[in-house]
Amino acid sequence: MKVVVLAGGISSERDVSLSSGRMIYQALKERGHKAVLLDVYLGYKEADIKEDISSIFDWDKDWAGDIGAIGEENPDIDSIKALRSDGDRNFFGPYVISLCQAADVVFMALHGENGENGKIQACFDLLGIRYTGTDYVSSALCMDKGLAKELMNYHGIPTPKGIRLKKGEKAERTVPFPCVVKVCNGGSSVGVYIVKEEAEYQKALEEGFGYDDEVIVEEYIEGREFSVGVMKGKALPIIEIAPLQGFYDYKNKYQAGSTVETCPALLSGEKTRQMQELAEKAFQALRLKSYARMDFLMNPSGDIFCLEANTLPGMTPTSLLPQEAQAEGISFGELCETIMEAALK
Repeated sequence: MKVVVLAGGISSERDVSLSSGRMIYQALKERGHKAVLLDVYLGYKEADIKEDISSIFDWDKDWAGDIGAIGEENPDIDSIKALRSDGDRNFFGPYVISLCQAADVVFMALHGENGENGKIQACFDLLGIRYTGTDYVSSALCMDKGLAKELMNYHGIPTPKGIRLKKGEKAERTVPFPCVVKVCNGGSSVGVYIVKEEAEYQKALEEGFGYDDEVIVEEYIEGREFSVGVMKGKALPIIEIAPLQGFYDYKNKYQAGSTVETCPALLSGEKTRQMQELAEKAFQALRLKSYARMDFLMNPSGDIFCLEANTLPGMTPTSLLPQEAQAEGISFGELCETIMEAALK
């Protein structure tokens, strides 16, 4: 098949997206597909296309650049934006739409804003472009962590208690210390802070509002952290995440050796079933399709809390979903093809 692997963009998760895209691109090429790896924002730079653009799928080349390793800090988005003079008027880079229309399917390797928030999915629906992952409605619901929490609470899925604050709004803090401050529309733990006193809290709000106009302040749950992938409504084996230092932040997610990950997680049969059932229930409550990943915490008393849903989970060398699929006997290449086949149906 002719496949565009769409990655990059200008979100804080740009580097992670490019790493996911490169892994997916290589896996699809190895399995005989005519794949193109494309940065959604920078696009195809060649200006002298003289043939039908679909002929590009026969070229053994990609246009995502040399990404190297994922850094410990956020990518320099301003330098990426400076590469395009029209970037403020059109998010899509040159020839991106044309290439996506020429493909049989677009494999979404985007993470964060303008990738997981449903805008690109809605655009592709209008243009008749097939893409992997869930639709624009469920993407938007899950990207807004406040809305997702409200839906999960409505459906009886336990989540940490908390409030949401808008930029400039003065509201009394009702969540005791320690607490968690996190941006409403973020990912990869960018803009997430664990605070223990007022000065830290005010600093976290200031930095959080630098990423988004809304933040969530919720109770801090001390305990073990888990993730559960769900494919076609059925939960995969659970993986436990245990950072060697601190919490599961951006560095611990993507720097090899920073976290001990155990799959299947060492849980009783009862707790395993309970967490997987909650993951499947959240998948349904949030109107998700194809695949997603749910994150959980379990306190020392055994109470389970769903933190959020990831509609386009990472597909990097250290990502959780591929590890869970591997525990089920599904190789990385098979996982990519399963996700792609779901989009074609």
